[in-house]
Amino acid sequence: MHLPAETFRAVVAATPLVSIDLVVQNARGEILLGERLNRPAKGYWFVPGGRILKNERLDNAFRRLTLNELGQTLERRDAQLLGVHEHFYSDSAFGAPAEPNTHYVVVAYRITLPDGCILTPPSEQHGRYRWWPLAEARTSTEVHKNTRTYLSVFG
Repeated sequence: MHLPAETFRAVVAATPLVSIDLVVQNARGEILLGERLNRPAKGYWFVPGGRILKNERLDNAFRRLTLNELGQTLERRDAQLLGVHEHFYSDSAFGAPAEPNTHYVVVAYRITLPDGCILTPPSEQHGRYRWWPLAEARTSTEVHKNTRTYLSVFG
């Protein structure tokens, strides 16, 4: 469900957004990142993910987001919970440095793909995608600090 812009602006100004982020790792241990086209975090490499919708159960949100963000439906039970994180941004989808700022509460999951699995992520949120070696993604300033935080929790 898409909200009218002014309604969404009021929501962003008044409440945290709740979302799921997907830390996708291939059989070689590389991490899938996309270069963000939109605010917040525009221009940074970031993991795929998206907002949970009103009245949407976590399993349904996970299926919808994996289909929309990765091109195939995956199940939450097959992913590893990386924890609940808070993301604070000084800007929002409405621009910067204008108000409102953005606050996310994020449930992060690690998805480990089997060898030979092919993903077809769309290009609405990310202009391009790339598989990053884990060590490089953990240290690159091109990778957003919130994504680097996810990568710091596993070996």
